[in-house]
Amino acid sequence: MAVEVVLVHGIRTSATMWRAQVGYLRDRGNNVVAVDLPGHGSRMSDEFTLEEAFATIDRAVRDAAARGPVLLAAHSMGGLLSIEYVGRQDAPPVAGFIAASCTAVPRGLGLSTYRTLARGFDSLPDRGMWLTDRVLERTLPPHTRADFGAGGYAFDTQDEALRSLSVLNLLEALGRISIPLWFINGQYDQLRVNERLFARVAPHSELVVVPRTSHLVTAMRPDVFNALLNLALTTLEQT
Repeated sequence: MAVEVVLVHGIRTSATMWRAQVGYLRDRGNNVVAVDLPGHGSRMSDEFTLEEAFATIDRAVRDAAARGPVLLAAHSMGGLLSIEYVGRQDAPPVAGFIAASCTAVPRGLGLSTYRTLARGFDSLPDRGMWLTDRVLERTLPPHTRADFGAGGYAFDTQDEALRSLSVLNLLEALGRISIPLWFINGQYDQLRVNERLFARVAPHSELVVVPRTSHLVTAMRPDVFNALLNLALTTLEQT
C-alpha cells in the first residue's frame, strides 16, 4: 500500500509553496494533498484560529489515512502546528513526520522580535513586496521562485497567527511522538536556534541540516528536500 502524503505550509504563504514536492511525489506514485490553513491561500478571507488550523490538518490526515499510512510534512509555522498535532496524547493516524524549518520555541523575546519585524515590513510601501521579490530572486532557483507567492501572501493574518503560536507546548508534545520523525533545517535558517534541544527531547528523531540553504529549504534546494522525502517514504514503506 502506497504511503499517502499531507503537506502543511508556513506563515504568509500557501499550498503553492509545495509545487516542486507535489510534482515529485505524484511522479513517484504517492497520493499527496497540500492544505491551505485558514487565512492563507484559497482561504485568505477566513479568520485564522488555532482550532481551525488543527482541524484543517486533522481532516487532511484522516482522509489520507483511510487509504494508507500517512507521512505528514510541514514547514515553518505549519511545522510548529504539526508538532503540537502529532504529539497529542490521543495520537492522530500519522505514520511518519517531517518537521522542516521549525526548531524554535515560539515564545518570549524571539517571538516578540519576529512580530515587530513582520509589522515593520508590512508597513512599508507595497507591504514590502519589492524587498521580498528581490530576496526570492537572489536565493531561489527560477523554477521554484514564484511558488511561495503564487497563492497570495497572508499579510492580514500574519500577526494573529504568530501571536497564537505562543500557547503551543512543543517540548511536551515532542516527548510524546513515537513515530519516525525528521527535523530538516537549512544551514542558514534562523529557526535553528533550538534544534539540538528538539532533537534531544524527541525520542525517535533525526536531524538533517542542508548545506548552503536558508529557511526556504523546500524551494531553495528542492531536489535535496525531495530526496529526504524519499528517505522518509522508503523508511515507512519498509516498516
